[in-house]
Amino acid sequence: MSNRVFVGLLLLSSSALAQTPAVDRAELRALQAAVAASQSAGDNAWMLVSAALVLMMTGPGLALFYCGLVRKRNVLGTMMQSFAMMAVITLLWGVCGYSLVFAPGNPLLGDLRYLFLRGVGAEPSVYAPTVPHQTFMIYQLMFAIITPALITGAFAERVRFRAMVLFLTLWAFFVYFPVAHMVWGSGGFLNAFLGGKYPVLDFAGGTVVHITSGFSALVTALYIGKRAGYPYEKFMPHNLVLSFIGACLLWVGWFGFNAGSALAASPLATSAFVATHFAAAAGALSWMAAERIRNGKASALGAISGAVAGLATVTQGSGFVQPFSAVAIGLVAGALCHFMVTTVKEKFHYDDSLDVFGVHGVGGLVGCLLTGVFATRLVNSALRLANGQPAPLGWIDGNPVQVLNQLVGAGIGIGLAVVGTLAALKITDLVTPLRMNEGQEATGMDLSLHGEEGYNFEG
Repeated sequence: MSNRVFVGLLLLSSSALAQTPAVDRAELRALQAAVAASQSAGDNAWMLVSAALVLMMTGPGLALFYCGLVRKRNVLGTMMQSFAMMAVITLLWGVCGYSLVFAPGNPLLGDLRYLFLRGVGAEPSVYAPTVPHQTFMIYQLMFAIITPALITGAFAERVRFRAMVLFLTLWAFFVYFPVAHMVWGSGGFLNAFLGGKYPVLDFAGGTVVHITSGFSALVTALYIGKRAGYPYEKFMPHNLVLSFIGACLLWVGWFGFNAGSALAASPLATSAFVATHFAAAAGALSWMAAERIRNGKASALGAISGAVAGLATVTQGSGFVQPFSAVAIGLVAGALCHFMVTTVKEKFHYDDSLDVFGVHGVGGLVGCLLTGVFATRLVNSALRLANGQPAPLGWIDGNPVQVLNQLVGAGIGIGLAVVGTLAALKITDLVTPLRMNEGQEATGMDLSLHGEEGYNFEG
């Protein structure tokens, strides 16, 4: 993109056209025409498909993955938690969330210029110059939906529905919006590309999505407490077939999550697509190998868990790493996340019901650091030196300091997740009880919270 078009985008995105008398009107019209000409129907089509793929990750992907892992009396209640986020976060995003994340503001949070999506229309933005601003907005909404939905796996089978809605609404304000702005927003403190003070590489949400949700999940599980009978009672998945289908939908949807983050139908999207797929395959095999060593058998649950671990771990670096660096990331993810959800969880007995921390929190943190190791300008040359040459990105590129940058970014994400989650939990607990009572928990979420059953036969 030329400097001329970039200046035009800045003018358009800041709603400054009517307030710039020093700029010749004919010149502004020329800039508008140049910006319009820069839009690509192919890019727009890819971004809309990617948005749909990411939404599919929440419902049905995550909803099926999670609901199959709980007991059958909680199947609908678990699915409802993911579905509710699709509705609640959508409206929240339109009212103010998008503006707080992507409007220029201060290094911690955007301002309110896009309140109620004012000014978010057909013109492109500085983030994605070849597609309408509204396309970029709706694509980013899907990330904001799935992130709090991930947390619900940590408190499965024991939290009241209305408390869950209030808690995750507050969580979006306290954690997601500020972290997303710092990493991705124009002028955000950790933005490596648009005027940030501290460069953190996060292509598709390793810090923004997986670290925040994973560490928030651990805090939530500890705060709410264990399910009745845990860890002495066996809590077996009631329908692994549903979880298997959900995991496959997550794998497919993740191409929109990672490759879509190229924000164009470009070679970079292809590279991210390939890295994503290879990491998922390596994660699945690594987890199965770890299971085989530990238990003598590789399970279907282990295979799909390993694939999700590989996907979560490669997310941060998907647009920065080469295919066999992604394989290395996936291999580490599968083995380490297996260790976390078996050995570590069994030792400390925290009831992270569906292993959100062990997979997304730990996977996200490891992926953040490994991005600092494996990121290379051979894949992504968007960062430039003063002489115009592509800047070295990671350790293998000759920039070992990036590992420290990634560590600082992860630390800030974890810190905000812990503090923000505790604040949201405390406020929610003051307004309405978080935990179901013993009778409700024994009856199950479906009947006690929603008055219906997922199955009307004994299975």
